[in-house]
Amino acid sequence: MEKRRKSVVITMVIAIIVLALFAVGMVLYQLFTGPGIKTEELDASKAKPATTDINGVWHVVYGQAPNHSSVGFTFEESLPAEDKVTSGSTTHVEGQATVENEKLVSGRFVVDMTQVSTDVEKRDINVRTKIFKTDEHPEATYEVAGPVDLSEVDDQANVAELKIPGTLSIKGKSQDVDPTFKVVRDGDKIIISTTIRINRNDFGVESPEFVAAQIAEEGDVNVLLTLEK
Repeated sequence: MEKRRKSVVITMVIAIIVLALFAVGMVLYQLFTGPGIKTEELDASKAKPATTDINGVWHVVYGQAPNHSSVGFTFEESLPAEDKVTSGSTTHVEGQATVENEKLVSGRFVVDMTQVSTDVEKRDINVRTKIFKTDEHPEATYEVAGPVDLSEVDDQANVAELKIPGTLSIKGKSQDVDPTFKVVRDGDKIIISTTIRINRNDFGVESPEFVAAQIAEEGDVNVLLTLEK
């Protein structure tokens, strides 16, 4: 009888340990496979009429919530147990744009890829070092082809949509793109955002063999910038 009791107790202890390990495993799985941090499109709900002329040299600034300047990526992933969407983003963005006679004549924006974050440190390290190889290619850039007519961008805080073609460079490779930007003037600021559809293979962005997830070939570059003169 005593041996049987011990056997039952041992079985229960093992069962509890297994359940605890399963629970911890599920928590860790969610931790390391969460959706990440996404750069959203501009929010013009609180935009105010313009207080300055549109012409001049505009510089990227951090901006105010929810329109903090940031650039990131969003890709679908296939995992053994599920399909999911993962995003990464950084607020470390610099650049400027020049407007003359209501035309965007030039613009160049630089993203510090070494600061891209998905909100999980271990995943961030893999994204930077193994996928984007930021030790060799620390920056991504977008250079406006110009000129672009901005006459549709009014001074009454209305959102306009404009094609702003340019050259996107990631990991040392460049592609001409023709994205549609949302543009709104807000007081002394201009806020712009876009989603640029890309094929990661065009930029030499490969999915490492050791990563369990299969990363989709096509994904998005998400852009949200606030600029001031």
